[in-house]
Amino acid sequence: MPDGSDALVIKVIRTLHDVSATDWDACVGEGHPFTSHAFLSALEDSGSANSESGWMAQHLIIEDPTGPGLLAAAPLYLKNHSYGEYVFDWGWADAYERAGGRYYPKLQCAVPFTPATGARMLVRTDLPAERQRELRQHLGSGMIQLARQLKVSSAHITFPTEVEWTELGKLGLLQRTGVQFHWENRDYQCFDDFLGDLNSRKRKAIRKERKSVADQNLSIRTLSGSDITELHWDAFYRFYLSTSDRKWGQSYLNRTFFSLLGNYLGEKVVLISVEDDGRMVAGALNLRGDSTLYGRNWGCEETHKFLHFEACYYQAIDYAIKNGLRWVEAGAQGPHKIQRGYLPSPTYSAHWISDPGLRDAVADFLQHERRGVTLETTELMRHSPFRTS
Repeated sequence: MPDGSDALVIKVIRTLHDVSATDWDACVGEGHPFTSHAFLSALEDSGSANSESGWMAQHLIIEDPTGPGLLAAAPLYLKNHSYGEYVFDWGWADAYERAGGRYYPKLQCAVPFTPATGARMLVRTDLPAERQRELRQHLGSGMIQLARQLKVSSAHITFPTEVEWTELGKLGLLQRTGVQFHWENRDYQCFDDFLGDLNSRKRKAIRKERKSVADQNLSIRTLSGSDITELHWDAFYRFYLSTSDRKWGQSYLNRTFFSLLGNYLGEKVVLISVEDDGRMVAGALNLRGDSTLYGRNWGCEETHKFLHFEACYYQAIDYAIKNGLRWVEAGAQGPHKIQRGYLPSPTYSAHWISDPGLRDAVADFLQHERRGVTLETTELMRHSPFRTS
C-alpha cells in the first residue's frame, strides 16, 4: 500500500505475530500498557478480539526498507458492529441504515474494550519530533486510504492523545470530545495527605466509607506478577461475568484472556484482591504504566457496603502514592467519582465518514455535542471536593 513516499512502505498485517514484539514496542514506548504487543496479543490469542468476535485485525505498519525497519504502527480493526468501543456511534449507524446506507463494516483504530486515552499513532520514540509528526500523518492518511480501498462507511480513532486528535482534525477528520474522571497525585506522601486537600465534609465522608469497609473484617491485598495465580483468575472471571450480566448482558473477554494477561504483562498487572475468611469475594483489575494506574474491571460475588469505592478508587490512590505514580484513570463514566477526588478530564476521538450526507449530519451533531461537553465539564467542576483556599 503506497503512501506517497518512495522511501516508506505501509503494510496491513492481520495478526500481531506478523511483527516482533521488540519492533512493535519500540513504537509504543514504556508508558502505556494497552497498546503494547503483549496486551493486544493477549486479546488476539485468547480469541477475545479476532475475526470471529468481529474484530478483524488490519493493523497498519510503516517500514523503511533502507533503515531501521519498523518506524510506526497503529492498532486497527475491521468491525461489523460497535460493541466494546465506549465512544457510541449506534445513532449514526441507525440513521444511515434507515436512510438506505450500509454502516458496517467500518474501520476502528482502538484498543478493544479499553476506554483509556493513549497514543494510537505509534511511532518510534527515538526519532526526532518532526519525523514523528510526519509518520503520524502517514498513518492517518493510510487509514483513510485503506477505508476507501475496502469501501467501508467510516474510520474511527478512539481515545487518542490530544496531539493526535488535533493532527487528525487537520487531515479533515471530524473531532469529538468526551469526559472521564481521573485522580492526580499532587506529590502526596500518604493517603492522609490527599485527604488534607479535601474540604471537611468530603474528607469525613471518605473516612467513614473506608472505616465501614475496615469494620467488615475483609482482607484486601494488592497482587501483581507471579503473586496472581490461576485460582485468582478463576475467581475474578466469575466476578467479571456477574458484572457483565448485570450491566451490559455481554461478556467481551473470555477466561483465557485473563491467564494470558498475567503471563504476558507480569508486573504491569495489579489486582486488588478482597478476601473473606481466605476466600476471594471481590476484585479490581488494574494495569500499570510509567506514570498512571489504569482501572479496568471490577466484580464481586457478595454485597459489602462501600467495597466498590474502596477496592476501585481508594486502593488505587494508595497504590499510586506508594509507587510514585502521578495519575489514576478509573475507566469510563461515573460522576460519582468526583466526590472521591477523581476530577473531569477530556477524552477525544476522530472520525472519517465516506458519505457526504452522513458526514455533514454527524459534523453538525458533534458541533453541538462539544458545546454540551464543555458546559457539562464546567458544571461538574463546581462539585470538586478539593478545598479552594
